[in-house]
Amino acid sequence: MQTTKQRLLSLDFFRGLTVAAMILVNNPGNWGHIYGPLEHSDWNGCTPTDLIFPFFLWIVGVSIAFAMGTGKSDPSLHKKIILKAIKRGLVLYLLGFFLAIFFKIVSAFVDGTEVWNAFQTVRIMGVLQRIGIVFIISSLLFIKLSTKNILRVFVGILILYWLLMCFVPVPGVGFANMEKETNLAAWIDRGVLTTAHTWALSITWDPEGVLSTLPAIATCLFGVLVGVYIRRKEIDTPTKITWLFAIGTLCAIAGLIWDLQFPINKALWTSSYVLYTGGLATIAFALCYWLIDVQGYKKFTTPFVIYGVNAITVFFLSSFIPRLLNLIKVTNNKGVRDGLLVHFYQRFYVPYFSPINASVVWAVSYVLAFYVLLWFMYKKNIIIKV
Repeated sequence: MQTTKQRLLSLDFFRGLTVAAMILVNNPGNWGHIYGPLEHSDWNGCTPTDLIFPFFLWIVGVSIAFAMGTGKSDPSLHKKIILKAIKRGLVLYLLGFFLAIFFKIVSAFVDGTEVWNAFQTVRIMGVLQRIGIVFIISSLLFIKLSTKNILRVFVGILILYWLLMCFVPVPGVGFANMEKETNLAAWIDRGVLTTAHTWALSITWDPEGVLSTLPAIATCLFGVLVGVYIRRKEIDTPTKITWLFAIGTLCAIAGLIWDLQFPINKALWTSSYVLYTGGLATIAFALCYWLIDVQGYKKFTTPFVIYGVNAITVFFLSSFIPRLLNLIKVTNNKGVRDGLLVHFYQRFYVPYFSPINASVVWAVSYVLAFYVLLWFMYKKNIIIKV
């Protein structure tokens, strides 16, 4: 999503680090044995794992500013850029939907049930789906609005979402609240998505739901604004870095202050969460930018750059391949049939580590295994762009 004319190695590094972390936390050996920092917060609050998704959307925003910045100044190119953005966003959405529906269809074939039943309970939203939607809307706003108006939209979204979640009565409940099942976002998910198409049939809301996608757009716009600022040629690099650290710190502090009234919450993607995580993303990127692009420390970046240039590809494959391999059933020495990877984990990891360490070592092995694939692609200059 960036042009080769002004490509930031630090951005590829930061993206790769974020995706590698995403794969690490999404693939423990056993979901019942996970170190605290590698788990999402149960509800309010923010763990290191809760930073990963907003960091990625923030990076998408920076990439939009770099990829579309030149074309924005030429109105004759707007239609072409917008159509391309819509196409990319739709592909991302369909990739996410494919992950949701494919294995339901396979299960239907295995169980001998109607394939149509899979569509009756498929999840409509999801991580890739949200990225696709946010990318389309943020790209349109970037192309058609001035930087000042993008900032106004960013602030407006945060305030609007706060007003909706904290002051609008919830039908059937009677008061605004932030509880899991009774908040406004959950009510809208039940009305729009229906409970059959949410994250899991056991809950009646979706962590990538309809209303909470609105502040997720704000997270991306945060990155857009940072990208626009970095591209400004009339400002010297030391000044840029200083302001990035300052803005990031102020936004993170503002998020913590707002948390006192509007709790930081990933599942609801609260406005305080947008400011807090966006601020931390800005600080982290400013450090990467200063070390890598300014000071020239580049030797340590290669492993994560390898992840960064094929970020969506590896995220998709890391979700698809293991589930595909686990369709292959293997009988262990106790006569129990498990999926191939489950059998491999039980055979070669569980006996040699404590339960929690076996789980995390498996996750690290998972990241390293995909690194081998990405290294091969990198050496062959294979970059799959969505």
